[in-house]
Amino acid sequence: MSDATNARGNGEASAEDSTTDPPAGSAGDRVADAPRPPHVDGLPFVGSTLGFVRDGLAFGDRVLERGDVASYDAIGERFVAVADPDAVEAILVSRNDEFRKGDFETEFGEVLAPEGLAFTEGDRWRRQRQALQGSFTPAKVQGFADAIVDRANALADDWAAADGDVALREDSSRFALDVLARTLLDVDLDGDRGDVVATAVDAISDYASPTAMAVPDWLPHPARRRYRRAMADLDELVDALVAERRARATGNEAGGEADAPGYGEDLLGAMLAAVDEADGGESDDGPDADATGGIREDELRDQLVTFLFAGHETTATALTYAVWLVAGHPRVGERLRDELEGVLDEGRPSFADVPRLSYTEAVVEEALRLYPPVAALYREAIAPTTVAGFRVDPGEVLQLSTYHVHRDDRWWIAPTEFRPERWLDDADFGRDAADRPEYAFFPFGGGPRHCIGMRFARLELRLALATLASRLAFEQAGGFDPTVKIALDPGDVRVRAGERR
Repeated sequence: MSDATNARGNGEASAEDSTTDPPAGSAGDRVADAPRPPHVDGLPFVGSTLGFVRDGLAFGDRVLERGDVASYDAIGERFVAVADPDAVEAILVSRNDEFRKGDFETEFGEVLAPEGLAFTEGDRWRRQRQALQGSFTPAKVQGFADAIVDRANALADDWAAADGDVALREDSSRFALDVLARTLLDVDLDGDRGDVVATAVDAISDYASPTAMAVPDWLPHPARRRYRRAMADLDELVDALVAERRARATGNEAGGEADAPGYGEDLLGAMLAAVDEADGGESDDGPDADATGGIREDELRDQLVTFLFAGHETTATALTYAVWLVAGHPRVGERLRDELEGVLDEGRPSFADVPRLSYTEAVVEEALRLYPPVAALYREAIAPTTVAGFRVDPGEVLQLSTYHVHRDDRWWIAPTEFRPERWLDDADFGRDAADRPEYAFFPFGGGPRHCIGMRFARLELRLALATLASRLAFEQAGGFDPTVKIALDPGDVRVRAGERR
């Protein structure tokens, strides 16, 4: 989106005098007097649902031609798309107490895990975050590095032995789930158990896609049936994982005693310890229900489902795009391999190598810029307020358009090009504008509710890409068709992978 397409000076309502700072006067007057965002008209009854469903990315381009803040109606909701980085920062960070996740996200949470960390609000969310954040400290994450590299090497072995193309998205998902199981959760998700999670991820993604969301509840839909079957299997798996860990901790597991004191030092162990902590406090929904620490027993399932889904699917999506982009840009692949040869000295990557893998990091960041796994974030105003000078009301869904902000030519040189050098002080390409707003790039959200696993995901992506690219050369095979689901789904992406010579 260029300055020419940004709707300033085109006769529509504008609010150039404000993005985050209110003008003089009472807050009530300021909100009441503020203009409404420019609106994209749709069809009677259905609004812009057809465009929203058919191609959400292209539709977003059309909406934001009206300006950095613009509204439209779709699937029974009034959306307000936001593509002003300063307004994004205000909503997520400096004025975050004026906004909440909102009913749109909450209703989606009902599909996955309504009491999970990603969807709870207020004191309940703060209690849960405090109970779980110890599993994501820098020291904990550093300890996962060797396991990440081990699993990436196993993936490289599989790809090197493959006869023909490899299914990049499917294999990246399997790799990321394997890493999650062996590091954060310390559980067995091999074989049929891994298939249960993979099936549930696909079923949830289809059920919560814009296409399925547009189908009324009273109409039968195959995605709804698949979702119910898959979630029943996933719930059974979650129950088994919890029971096995509790049995191990108490020495009642078949054939032996507990192999470690307590529940373990991993994330699942932290969840179970937090449940024990909460047992001494209120367990109902009364006024003091969130005053004590820990996680409630009735929240445990949703926490585990949240991390089984979000803990691997977004990372798998990002790795898919990173490898695909390297495969289609030989110059980038060559420079990446040159860095790896110089840093690794024919060895395997380690955590100690990460600070010296600057180009590898740039490739990852550029993939996250072009194809952020979460294409948009959603919020709702708690009370009538302004965003970038425009009035927004409770009940309107604020759509923070990550994908479109990341491709705005006001903040990025040649924004649709894959150019990792933009993240470096490169003699040939140069760094992009030094005065770019901080929230022109926010693949992991921001503010208090930034992704709890951000540090882990970034380490996993860098080490996985370094391991794969140090051993294999890639070529693109087939097409590429990103679509908006829960994540920015790349589709059935395939590459050819061969041992480097």
